[in-house]
Amino acid sequence: MTSPNEETARGPLPATRRSHVLSALDREGAVRVTDLMADLGVSAVTVRRDLELLEREGSLRRVHGGAVATEDGAEPDDPVATAPIGVLVPSVYYYWPTVVRAMEAEARRRGHRLVLRGSSYDATDELVTLRRMVEREGMAGLIIAPRTDSPHFRELVHWLARSEVPHVLVEREASLAPQGDVLESVVTNRALGTLMAVRHLIGLGHRRLGLVLSERSPRSASDSDDWQTACAELGAAPEHCWTRSIPDSRSPDCPAAVADLLRAMRQAGTTALLVHSDPEALAIVQQAQAQGLAVPRDFSVIAYDDEVAGLASPALTAVRPPRQVVGEAAVDLLSRRLDDPGRPVHRLSLSPQLVLRESTDRPPAQPDPVD
Repeated sequence: MTSPNEETARGPLPATRRSHVLSALDREGAVRVTDLMADLGVSAVTVRRDLELLEREGSLRRVHGGAVATEDGAEPDDPVATAPIGVLVPSVYYYWPTVVRAMEAEARRRGHRLVLRGSSYDATDELVTLRRMVEREGMAGLIIAPRTDSPHFRELVHWLARSEVPHVLVEREASLAPQGDVLESVVTNRALGTLMAVRHLIGLGHRRLGLVLSERSPRSASDSDDWQTACAELGAAPEHCWTRSIPDSRSPDCPAAVADLLRAMRQAGTTALLVHSDPEALAIVQQAQAQGLAVPRDFSVIAYDDEVAGLASPALTAVRPPRQVVGEAAVDLLSRRLDDPGRPVHRLSLSPQLVLRESTDRPPAQPDPVD
């Protein structure tokens, strides 16, 4: 592989390269990374670096695969500027709007056009939608958050690998079995978020802890594993760190499940909960208040997602994923893949933040478990 120093010695000097780019823009109105690589005898990295510098100077506007002149913009039929990117997410209401807005802003900056499709957490076969987006709608690349617990998930993963359509998984990870090849992805490090929450609760003195999961979440199995690992690493007794699933907060079955949960907490002497996600955490706090219990006087609560946790009363301590950065990074990864199809596969893991509010405190005097 040619090093940057060797490339500089063999190829044109930076000023000459950039002059060539500007001359090509004057003639054609647009340039492509692949054409510039061939013309100048340099790598995609070097071309992109030159384009980034010229964009900062206001001399051009980068789009995926190349750049366009700032004066005239790209022609409407220019495939570099108009080839769309398909985005498939499971919800356009909760969690994902912030991610998608960040994608849209980053895409506009890079000259992409996004086409958004929402599936649902009940979707049985997202592959049908993805095939339609690629084969009928001409998507140049895909950013997707598929259901990892769907019976069609492995088929979807193998289709992505065979299709040669550039793609990035967002808040999902996958590999091909038995080869072990990984797919490009951007995820929040949920295990770290769980560890942050457990460390905070144990630091306050809590020793009997509960994890509450939504039955609809495709991440429940991995979240439960992360919980057990965090509790073990931080010295909490396994028998005092339980996991329970409840229906989605909008389900008519949720109130009865929360009532059972609160009874189980009293029986186990549990003094703190980590709840996935905000709506379920609010449902638990509200029903506890209706029973005369108070947070954090009687038990502490940490929500996961921080979409609406700060609006609760009391405001809930929460694990906050970096949603905006997740969206920006997904577009960035796909854009770089479109520019350089041969680059190594990247898997980005982004750290969440623990936002401390009013719902966590030291535990009450430890009650004896109820028989």
